[in-house]
Amino acid sequence: MNELEFRPWRSGDDLELLQIFGDPRSPQAHQDRTMLRENSDAPFSRTLVATVDTVAVGAGVVFASSLHPQRLWLYVEVAPDMRRNGVGTELVARLREQIPAGTASELKARYTVTAGDSAQAAAAFCAALGLGEIQVSRDVIIEPGALAEPVFDTNDRVIEELSTGSVELTRLVMDFYNAVHADWDPAAMTVGSAQRMLLDENTGAQAALVLRDKPKSEGGVPLAFAVSYIPARENAPSDVLVGHNPAFSDDEVAEAVRDMVAMLVYQYPVKLEVDSSMFVLSSLVDALASVEQATVISTTHIMASDAAR
Repeated sequence: MNELEFRPWRSGDDLELLQIFGDPRSPQAHQDRTMLRENSDAPFSRTLVATVDTVAVGAGVVFASSLHPQRLWLYVEVAPDMRRNGVGTELVARLREQIPAGTASELKARYTVTAGDSAQAAAAFCAALGLGEIQVSRDVIIEPGALAEPVFDTNDRVIEELSTGSVELTRLVMDFYNAVHADWDPAAMTVGSAQRMLLDENTGAQAALVLRDKPKSEGGVPLAFAVSYIPARENAPSDVLVGHNPAFSDDEVAEAVRDMVAMLVYQYPVKLEVDSSMFVLSSLVDALASVEQATVISTTHIMASDAAR
């Protein structure tokens, strides 16, 4: 192999690298490629393109996230015929050199396993970099009628529609997000970022439900919530964010989460993204998968350089 050279990202590299990398193998891979970008100091971001005889053969990026400030995101991709030649390892080494003093130096990355794809190469690459697993996230389709329709007339609990612009909903989503990330990738989500990233019209959010312990007029508070999004493809199951009020224990919200999911899948399938740290929802998915009422369509492993410390 001729000598590797490295240069900053420049306009047009996305199209050039698409021809070399081929189409993304999953929605996550498509999203990951958008991380490759021009350099910036606010927020910090550095992208390098590896070339051989001026032809791009790989690219990598490290960048800071104000939402998760503890670590820098790392993403590296190398042309299929250039893998296992040290290109990715050298990209990471050079990217590390560009991290300024005073910036978080720990890295995190992810790889996704879909049906028929073992992702062994990505797992081995992460291991070679010294990255250990900190989280597993699954995309799951739950089948219609997987759970019996809940009955609410035997107690005080009520289901209520909320606007996706509701301050109450936004605070609930914010608190849930921060709580389920606290132990593995601390988040600094605010009301503003919760609205912008998960609830405004640009996210595709289209409807929201909350399940209260009693009517709001009687001081009822939310136990569980669901936010539905416009499907990526026509006739595809709706993407739904299901969460709960972290002010309550898992035992206190388990029934509410189950009943919320049961309502959602009463007639139609839904697609959920479930992190292992979402203990209540993850346990429910495990139970449904064991009786073939839930199908895991992809599994994303999130890795970090400080996982074992």
